Amino acid sequence: MKVTFYGHACLGIEIKGINILVDPFITGNEKASHIDIDAIKADYILLTHAHQDHTLDVESIASRTGATIVSNYEIVVHYQNLGFKGHPMNHGGSWQFDFGKVKYVNAIHTSSFPDGKYGGQPGGFVIQSDKTIYIAGDTALTYDMRLIGKGFDLDLAVLPIGDNFTMGVDDAIQAARYVDCDLVLGYHYDTFGYIEIDKPRAKAKFDSKLKRLVLLDIGQSMDL
Repeated sequence: MKVTFYGHACLGIEIKGINILVDPFITGNEKASHIDIDAIKADYILLTHAHQDHTLDVESIASRTGATIVSNYEIVVHYQNLGFKGHPMNHGGSWQFDFGKVKYVNAIHTSSFPDGKYGGQPGGFVIQSDKTIYIAGDTALTYDMRLIGKGFDLDLAVLPIGDNFTMGVDDAIQAARYVDCDLVLGYHYDTFGYIEIDKPRAKAKFDSKLKRLVLLDIGQSMDL
């Protein structure tokens, strides 16, 4: 399993030759100006919620690739009405895709499209394949994360660490404890002023709690 960070909360995940794109927000991110979205492969696009900083490039990429959009019911219906392929899910549900099993789990946040249209309830994803990863989405720390730690043997937890709109570093460390995962990929940080962090200090805080925080450069990948 290969995980690529495209900036903000956008990830590319390659599993058994199948390409999954999570929350594509690239063209609106000045820090990701070197990323060519026309070169990004996508068989599936997973969306945690409807905010523009997670959906901006969905239509462009899905039009080019024919990707299937996976998200909550309201988001998928929105894109199906625009002519895109979709697979609707909702909290607590799971589905066996060709790349592995996906469970849609709780997140505490808001969700609306840029025009104010209701975007359903936000969520996260647990993907089980040759490795198991938890993508938290935009969320506060929640005690429900303990259920993920009890139900899954995680190889990687992808957690927001930018604070202000989501968990910050301290709450993300607690989330790592709740989900019982020692390897954390941080995201949703540094894109704009509200969520800038001190990266060396964040890593040191994780280290002090015997957790490893990985912060990838935009365009950089890690293998699990």
